[in-house]
Amino acid sequence: MTQSFLGRRGIAVAPHNLASESALRVLREGGNALEAMIAAAASIAVVYPHMNSIGGDGFWVVGGASGPLAGIDASGASAAAASLESYAQRGVRGSIPFRGGIAALTVAGTVSGWGAAHALAREWGGRLPLSRLLEDAIWYARQGIPVTHSQRAATAAKREELQGIAGFAETFLVDGQAPAAFSRFRQPRLAATLARIAEHGCDDFYRGALAKQLAAELAAVGSPLTLDDLAAHQAKRVDPLALAIPGATLANMTPPSQGVVSLMILGIMQRLQGWDADPLGAAFVHAQVEATKQAFRLRDQHVTDPAFMRIAPAELLRAEVLDELATKIDARRAAPWGRRTDPGDTVWMGVIDGEGRAVSFIQSIYHEFGAGVVLAGSGINWQNRGCSFSLDAAHINALAPRKRPFHTLNPALARLADGRLMVYGTMGGDGQPQTQATVFNRIQRFGLEPQPAIELPRWLLGRTWGSASDSLKLEARFPSSTVEALRAMGHDVELLTDWDESVGHAGALIRDADGLLMGGFDPRSNGSVAAF
Repeated sequence: MTQSFLGRRGIAVAPHNLASESALRVLREGGNALEAMIAAAASIAVVYPHMNSIGGDGFWVVGGASGPLAGIDASGASAAAASLESYAQRGVRGSIPFRGGIAALTVAGTVSGWGAAHALAREWGGRLPLSRLLEDAIWYARQGIPVTHSQRAATAAKREELQGIAGFAETFLVDGQAPAAFSRFRQPRLAATLARIAEHGCDDFYRGALAKQLAAELAAVGSPLTLDDLAAHQAKRVDPLALAIPGATLANMTPPSQGVVSLMILGIMQRLQGWDADPLGAAFVHAQVEATKQAFRLRDQHVTDPAFMRIAPAELLRAEVLDELATKIDARRAAPWGRRTDPGDTVWMGVIDGEGRAVSFIQSIYHEFGAGVVLAGSGINWQNRGCSFSLDAAHINALAPRKRPFHTLNPALARLADGRLMVYGTMGGDGQPQTQATVFNRIQRFGLEPQPAIELPRWLLGRTWGSASDSLKLEARFPSSTVEALRAMGHDVELLTDWDESVGHAGALIRDADGLLMGGFDPRSNGSVAAF
């Protein structure tokens, strides 16, 4: 088992090593955690192009070991022209397609999040200009990056589905095929777009000359988004949701993020007994899977754009609610499942600077390659987050104009009772709250360091990116006794490979009360921890 990585003056983790190194460069230059994360976010939008893009959304939870926490909601709303009636007129029935311009129906909020984070970084005393923070990303887009095995595999898997969609083939394929691993992958149009943002600021994406260009390019691929939709968008500063449990205070993102679900799972787990003897044991897996089922059930009834929610998100975290959910769990028997969970494709990253200020950040285009469309002039791969809307008018996430869709994205932060501060998270759709709970419990309840907590075999209930079945999936490194015990409890167990990307790309960073920094990255990714 690999030991955790140590630092004293700054630490960063990302699912691609070039992104964590971009953050470290900024920290070494005296930048704070927010400035470092902007650099990492820009870099990973270039170097992990199958996983995310500046055409997606982002969420931030930031703060220190004490004092107020802050959140940034950089998720985009649907087009004003996107309604149940307009999609019916387009001939769309049943559900919104995953791909093409018709799926590119929500504003990309990522760049607005960078702008909001840059403004907050100035409140923290930051001095680095945006042009410096985007420097690495522009270079990698212009000069090229080595294609990872993950990018090659994702491109090959999705080639047939996406090659006919506007802009995909000329951007991501080489002679009609997926690029070879370690070949050079250049994105000159994206480099020019990033350079423009660096010069003119993030607001240009929504209300400047770049916005006018994007609106025209979106119209050309059949998206309902307009210049007015872009101009109406603003990233929002929000107060994160919080939950106190024995030994920790947890923080996560507000809706439309499913951060409340991650908090619910951990809150339910604290009310269950007998699961914390073995981090690879069936009791642990069973308890958390059953807590997940209960949390998902309430999520699907209530969580959406907060402007459309019927109850306040904090109501789902009341002690009486969590108590009742815990009583529904049978310690010996799996509850019925059979529902379809949401796949997703995301990057989570964390930074803690030498002053103890921490950032938990997540950025996504939803499915692999988002809507598949790549805008002709700007080179931006636009998200398909809007396909998560329902076309059923009675559904909590029914499509409506200027509504934000439900998001699986949620960045986590925890203040532990012993003075430690932790940021943690993962990619992976509905797998995100599950893996978050696994990593947190292995660190806080089982006493593991971040690296072994992440490296130990993990599981996933339902689907995530690259997976279509809704079984309980376990990496094959789990003891056979655990697998058989779970099957005996009634779980529909499916074995994955030993190290399987479908359980997500997790990461975790910790700062202890004395200022020591410790981190872990996921060997299932192309990531690293960078520290000094």
